[in-house]
Amino acid sequence: MFTSSVRSGGRGVPSNDAMQPRTDTMLELLREDWITYDRNIWRQGFWAMCVYRFGNWRYGIRPAWLRKPFSLVYRLLRTAIQIAAGIELHCETRVGRRLLIEHFGGIIVSGDAVIGDDVVIRQGVTIGLRTTGRRGAPVIGDRVDIGAGAKLLGAIRIGNDAVIGANAVVLCDVPAGALAVGIPAVIKTRSSRSET
Repeated sequence: MFTSSVRSGGRGVPSNDAMQPRTDTMLELLREDWITYDRNIWRQGFWAMCVYRFGNWRYGIRPAWLRKPFSLVYRLLRTAIQIAAGIELHCETRVGRRLLIEHFGGIIVSGDAVIGDDVVIRQGVTIGLRTTGRRGAPVIGDRVDIGAGAKLLGAIRIGNDAVIGANAVVLCDVPAGALAVGIPAVIKTRSSRSET
């Protein structure tokens, strides 16, 4: 049975152990995505996740010549999603479980990026390289909430439970549980809900 693996790690970033790849079948991951998108077939984020999971799954097909037709289908589907939904999510991106693309349109995620579990992305978000010809894309922790129009650029780390404000341009690391707002983003400590 073909499986998909997600490997990520680091302090304050995705909880998956970097040395222990997690393997789940494509169908198990799609079932979880289906629930994440409220079992609504019309949500464009779900379409993007289906194509992403398929693109990731096809790498497990051996030998390479047998994979070629699946790669062609993946490229056609990825292009269709880019046109229909405005979501560019390459299968090389390491995505955790239950990624919720809340709204569609203008979303670009670099193939070098790492995204943890239970992350929310809204419209107009860019997660990518800071400059052309320079490697290094964001590593995003678990349960991160990314506001509309936010730009996360370069080899930065976004800690678990962080919130990225709408239209923020994040060029530096964001600690776990912090709030990043502004252009360029200013990091603020969020107050505990129990204090209010």
